[in-house]
Amino acid sequence: MQHSEFHFEGMNGYSLYAQCWLPEVSPRAVIAIVHGIGDHSGRYMNIVNHLVSNQIAVYGYDQRGHGNSPGQRGHIDSWLQYSNDLLNFINVISTQQSGHLIYLLGHSMGALVVLDFIQWENEQIAGAIVSGAPIEPVGLAKPFKVAVARILSRIYPGFAIDLGLDDNAISRIPAVVKAYQDDPLVHGRVSARWGTEVLSTLESVKMWGESISTPLLMLHGGGDQINSAEGAKVFFDRIQASDKEFISYPAGYHELHNDLDNEIMLSDLLAWINRHEVSPGR
Repeated sequence: MQHSEFHFEGMNGYSLYAQCWLPEVSPRAVIAIVHGIGDHSGRYMNIVNHLVSNQIAVYGYDQRGHGNSPGQRGHIDSWLQYSNDLLNFINVISTQQSGHLIYLLGHSMGALVVLDFIQWENEQIAGAIVSGAPIEPVGLAKPFKVAVARILSRIYPGFAIDLGLDDNAISRIPAVVKAYQDDPLVHGRVSARWGTEVLSTLESVKMWGESISTPLLMLHGGGDQINSAEGAKVFFDRIQASDKEFISYPAGYHELHNDLDNEIMLSDLLAWINRHEVSPGR
């Protein structure tokens, strides 16, 4: 495996941190990982190791306000910053891996970034995989919190708020939870503007998501206490695309890739990619 780090220019001239893991031979496909809130690209090594060992290149980047990238932790001025950062990242990958198929893999908030993105920009994307999609967050969008966030977003958009996620809900593996808690690149803060931008994007995705035409795989843990599996399935059922698949893992927690039985999830992921792999120039 060949690993390298680099920076690319995001929206508004931000220099965003990225890394890639390449197989020793020419890759047959490329996966671009879009991480979740408070997360970073270095926490997906189970996915990286499994895919690279099967001749698939993996790229990941730290979204603005996350990990090794600049910006106030958990803050955006506009959702367009997330979507344009992703577009720029895909353009970088297309240049480095010319002729190879590119798949997006978004987790949690990253799943929302991907679902929104493929509604309006999908020409370079061969397929999308989303896990733990926040279609129906559990307990986070309470009316009082939403009202406060909307007021603060107008008068103090950078106001920092504790997101209040339960660390123990990410995985059933204690060592994973401990590593998450000890990771200096992980954070649990968001801004008031981030909150209103997420809510607005979620409403848009729910409204227009049924028009998604990109091949789509949705993965969700039945025991996810952060984002409801039932809410994700209701959304999935409304999507009109003929090429779609939903896989639920009955007892799985939020981070399926870092949870018990992650090998099953990784096997399902690889099998889906294998079924969709076609020759460049299709």
